[in-house]
This record gives sequence, C-alpha cells and structure tokens, in this order.
Amino acid sequence: MTALSIDLNSDCGESFGSWVMGDDTAMMQTVSSANIACGFHAGDPSVARSTVRAAHQKGVTIGAHVSYPDLAGFGRRFMDMTATELTDAVIYQVGALQAIAQVEGAQVSYCKPHGGLYNAIVHHTAQAQAVATALHELGDLPILCLPGSAVASAARALGLPVFYEAFADRGYTPEGSLVSRREPGAIIHDPEVVAERVVRMAVDGEVIAVDGSRVTLDAASICVHGDTPGAVAIAQQVRAALEGAGVRIEAFI
Repeated sequence: MTALSIDLNSDCGESFGSWVMGDDTAMMQTVSSANIACGFHAGDPSVARSTVRAAHQKGVTIGAHVSYPDLAGFGRRFMDMTATELTDAVIYQVGALQAIAQVEGAQVSYCKPHGGLYNAIVHHTAQAQAVATALHELGDLPILCLPGSAVASAARALGLPVFYEAFADRGYTPEGSLVSRREPGAIIHDPEVVAERVVRMAVDGEVIAVDGSRVTLDAASICVHGDTPGAVAIAQQVRAALEGAGVRIEAFI
C-alpha cells in the first residue's frame, strides 16, 4: 500500500437552460474538485448556482472553468482574442462565479481553463500571459493546467500557485501533450482501461502514450470528464481503483 493522495476533478455545470449535459449530482459523490462552467462555453446563471450549491454541500472544492466566448462551439475552437480582451473575459467569468459562490457561502479556490483556451495556452505565449495576468489581478488565484505549458511559466513568473493535472480518459502523445480530438486514440471509453491508467498516473507518475512509450507525469489532480458517455461510471471505477491501490482522494488545494 502507498501513502499517496490525488485529487479527482471534473468539468461540471455545463447544462444550459433545458439542455442537460452530464450528471453533476452523481459526479459530486466521486470527485474532490469541480471545474464549474462560467457561461462562456456552457452553463447559465441558474445552472452555475445549483452546481456551486451541490459542490459546497458535498465538500467538493470549486474551480472556475473559464473559456473563450464560444457557446456554439462548446469552447473547443481557438479564438484570436487580444490580450486585453482575453484578460477581461477571464476576470468577468471568474467574478461571476465568485459572486454566486459568495451568496452560497462557498468560495472559488482555483481556475482551470477549458477546451480551446486550455489547449492554446500550452503554446500561445501571448494568450498564456493574458490568462495569467487576469488571475494575478484577481488576487493570485491558483491555476490548474498542463505541465510544461506556457501558462504555467507565465503564472509562476507572476507568483501564482500552479498545479498540474493529468487526464484519465485522454490519449497522450510521446511529447506529453494531449492527442487532438480529431485524431484516433484521443478519447478512451473503456472504464477498466481508464482506471488502470489512472492508478499508474497516481502511483508511478507515468502514462503510456499512443505509440506505446512511457511519458512521465507530475500531476496533483486527475481529470475525469463529465461530458463523455458513461462519465459517472468511469469516475466511480477510477475512484474505486485508486482507493484499492491505497491512494487517498483529496482536493489538491
């Protein structure tokens, strides 16, 4: 048995009006951190409030899941925003979720960018700096991001707490980046395979890339997506496998 601990996070609050995405209520039983949509890629004020309330009631740590303003594309498309536009957009989204959290007696403890923005700030230095600047101006809000990313460097340079994450159900390239959703092997759907990968991530600090090579990981948190088929069942199996390996599930912050 090990004395390790790991955070499990999931993207939540992504329903919109009468359109339902994922099962947030069930997911709150399994994860220790929830990345709650702030309305730019998904979610709406009422969904955000009910999701914040559910997370707070279950003792789940709350993060702001910020995005490009891209409802039609679910925030998965790159947007060529200026630094000022992007900084202000991040501040706007986090501020909205902070207000909701305040009235629910909760707090926003970190930020995790979503989709196209998350992928862009791995390499796009100007946008990475814009996101880091926003979080710095918000009082050095911690960021959850990909190891080796431009945003991690920009955030650290501004004195922000930086935490790294890995992805339970996403394919990895030999370089340690995520396989594009447009390519084969991007998403892993078999719960047993996902659970086995996550235990390896938490215990051995590595993942097997799509070419069979080993990639070293330094992750404080593992993301189990809430919008994939069978997401709750996968998350439950992941948690059971981790606990069976002696790994505690607890928030990274």
